[in-house]
Amino acid sequence: MYLGQEYVIANWFIIHFTENNGMAFGLQWGGETGKLLLSLFRLVAVVVLGYYLVRFIKDKKPTLLITCTSLVLAGALGNIIDSMLYGYLFTSSEFQIAAFDPGNGYSSLLHGKVVDMFYFPIIQTILPEWLPFWGGQSFVFFQPVFNIADASISCGIITGLIFQKRFFPPNEENVKTGNELITDQQDQSNDSGNIEA
Repeated sequence: MYLGQEYVIANWFIIHFTENNGMAFGLQWGGETGKLLLSLFRLVAVVVLGYYLVRFIKDKKPTLLITCTSLVLAGALGNIIDSMLYGYLFTSSEFQIAAFDPGNGYSSLLHGKVVDMFYFPIIQTILPEWLPFWGGQSFVFFQPVFNIADASISCGIITGLIFQKRFFPPNEENVKTGNELITDQQDQSNDSGNIEA
């Protein structure tokens, strides 16, 4: 596909080929240096996530926590592969279908773009006039174009946040009620008063 080409599967499901220059939703900063730093940050994040995944498996953490971490790791790895290699391996897809030409691509290693292709405009409406700032404007949900890696990261993070208390239950020895905490603070202040006297 060439850049911007799309196939309408249904009104709410469109395959739309685009390339993401930077972070989530196409945000960018710092030009080429920023892109390099972003790619290096992604590499470090994958190493850290891999370390924690191995630890979670060894410590026999809940299966859902391992699944969430795996989803985030897999998505981050997928986006890294795109940003590291896509620009190096493929020519530009602007006004043409990209050609596989290793070493003669549109960019160097670590400076490529991430391919996005899913567009789900499930809700398309006009916002009510009484709404401050956005009243009367068109509204599309879900507007950003994304890929499977983005969906994997989002599902892993959202599920992890929803079930975080199950994954990391408080240690009963360290949990104190408000009254116990106040009593401890009073005991500490009494002890410090006795020391000064």
